[in-house]
Amino acid sequence: MSLNKIKKIKNFKSKKKLVCLTAYSKSFTKILDQYCDIILVGDSVATAFYGMKNTKNISLETMINHAISVKKYTNKSLLVFDMPFNTYNNIRDATKNVKYILKRVKCDAFKIESNGRNLSVIKKLVKLGIPIMGHIGYTPQFKSKFKAQGLKEKEIKNLIDEAKGIEEAGAFSIVLECVRETIAKKITSKINIPTIGIGSSKYCDGQILVTDDLIGMSGFYPKFVKKYINLQKLVKNAVKRYRDDVRKKKFPNRLNSYN
Repeated sequence: MSLNKIKKIKNFKSKKKLVCLTAYSKSFTKILDQYCDIILVGDSVATAFYGMKNTKNISLETMINHAISVKKYTNKSLLVFDMPFNTYNNIRDATKNVKYILKRVKCDAFKIESNGRNLSVIKKLVKLGIPIMGHIGYTPQFKSKFKAQGLKEKEIKNLIDEAKGIEEAGAFSIVLECVRETIAKKITSKINIPTIGIGSSKYCDGQILVTDDLIGMSGFYPKFVKKYINLQKLVKNAVKRYRDDVRKKKFPNRLNSYN
């Protein structure tokens, strides 16, 4: 773990926007590490990479294998490991799993989704010297229906209280997912640690997206995703050209053969 990197991230608050993306493999990590402040080995690997219906069924070992690959090629960015569903149900399980992951991966920090009842887990891990990133709003591990958060008065109060509670528990940052713009702005102004938005407006201290969404490979494009390139179309065209060359006996030619 790099405490200097954590300190640097905390110092971004209200000064410079944090740039964050997900990574699951060597090839993407090598690119992302040049431009990102934070790389998240997200449990979104379940849906984006393995085609699962949600993020709840991805195993800890699968996440670790992806994280080991990402860690090898992360030098500049802060590497955050997204704790999978059911790996931090209580302090004992969370402590055991975090220590195991640290031994295998040597990541810089961990992300934990809030279910309104796990502040004590965050507090305990922080006391052990483990940097924790919180996550509130739409939390896929605990909410089945995808929708904007903070539209009702009770919801607004709960989100603000959650954010304050996570900060008080010692987290170094909080992801706000699909939080209504005015509420994301209010939370960002009320806490002293960076907020990282995904579908939560420009008023957060930084932004994160699933890389597969950003490059047009996932097929999942909610309102908050900006597709910067349609890589799916480019790959499709490349594969079609390859198929045509093989069928027409244009590939391999002499340049592609050992003579």
